Amino acid sequence: MTKTSTDLEKLTEAMHKFVESKGWYAEDSPKPQTPKNLAISLVLEAGEVLEHFQWDDDTQNKDELAGELADVMLYLMQLASISDIDLGEAVMNKLEKNYKRTWSTDNNSTTPSQD
Repeated sequence: MTKTSTDLEKLTEAMHKFVESKGWYAEDSPKPQTPKNLAISLVLEAGEVLEHFQWDDDTQNKDELAGELADVMLYLMQLASISDIDLGEAVMNKLEKNYKRTWSTDNNSTTPSQD
């Protein structure tokens, strides 16, 4: 498997080109590319990722998992883009914020605590 490094901007451009080529940005599209519809699609695709681990701790088919992860990323990039959110900047800001947070060591707690 060859490793490639492609920046987020280039991936977003390629995603928009694909969506445009399918006519999904057209006003009369049967698949309106609204934030709500994209958020729903993102969650549905994330569910398909989860199916790979339903009965096992590892996936049986990494190529299929890679395809599902790509679907999740495509919807995430599109949702961020049409919402005028710089995803790279949002990730870096979130990481900076998270470095300053502490998480409870209580196994029953899933909520991060603020220091």
